[in-house]
Amino acid sequence: MLTEVTALRYLDPLRAGGSVPGIVETDDLGTYVVKFSGAAQGHKALIAEVVVGELARRLGLRVPELVLVDFDPEVAAHEPDPEIQDILRGSAGRNLGMDYLPGARDFEPGMIEVDPVEAGRVVWLDALTGNVDRSCRNPNLMVWHGRLWLIDNGAGLIFHHRWSGAAGSVLKRYDLSDHALGAHHPDVAAADAALAHLVTPELLREVVALVPEEWLTDEPGFDSVEHLRDAYVTQLATRAAQSAAWLPDGFATAEQLRQTAAERAAATRAGRPSWLQEVPDLSGRPRTR
Repeated sequence: MLTEVTALRYLDPLRAGGSVPGIVETDDLGTYVVKFSGAAQGHKALIAEVVVGELARRLGLRVPELVLVDFDPEVAAHEPDPEIQDILRGSAGRNLGMDYLPGARDFEPGMIEVDPVEAGRVVWLDALTGNVDRSCRNPNLMVWHGRLWLIDNGAGLIFHHRWSGAAGSVLKRYDLSDHALGAHHPDVAAADAALAHLVTPELLREVVALVPEEWLTDEPGFDSVEHLRDAYVTQLATRAAQSAAWLPDGFATAEQLRQTAAERAAATRAGRPSWLQEVPDLSGRPRTR
């Protein structure tokens, strides 16, 4: 099971993403980036963080330690932003913490060398889990002590937002052409050969069992929590067993990405009033943490 800790101090919100996680100190003397159940995606994002993150860890990728954080909104009573307070008040109970990596920086192209093998394994995991959010504009990767760490996996498991169509998407090839590691020549075929056979029903049951029961109790169409856990296992195991159907290819080159960014910026400026035409587009700046 994931370690359970209790929040003692709410330090700061992280405003870079829509879910507005917060930096929290806990009773194990740890500091964590906490994703709150009261945020927009609710428990679905936390479920994906656990399943994708712990699957990644078992496949040899680096993911900060995940813990369950018992959160009392009173520890954040000093937070002045009313919108953040709404999230915190709706997050009493168990939330998800990710070990805070002091001094870590958001990944940027050219920051470190990423070999094609590691790049291929990250891309393969994202293709398996339907995570299209690890893009050049939003890498969801950190660099800590010169190594790559996967964060913010809550956009994965896209199928669980509409279970009625999950079976029909089991062979879906997601568009990962602008993946954050696409310019590092990811060897997806080698990753598939090394990883696909490891994603067994047994491994998936172990990972899905880490999701707290209360995060799974409000899903319509399932008569029990165990039925829902089995659905996650079946979806991912079937997908892994038929990986040849969805392996990604055709990653954008650095020049193509620059061209796309320039076109996007030009389109943004074109839609502004004349007095704002010369203001630079800062939307593509990397996030800081």
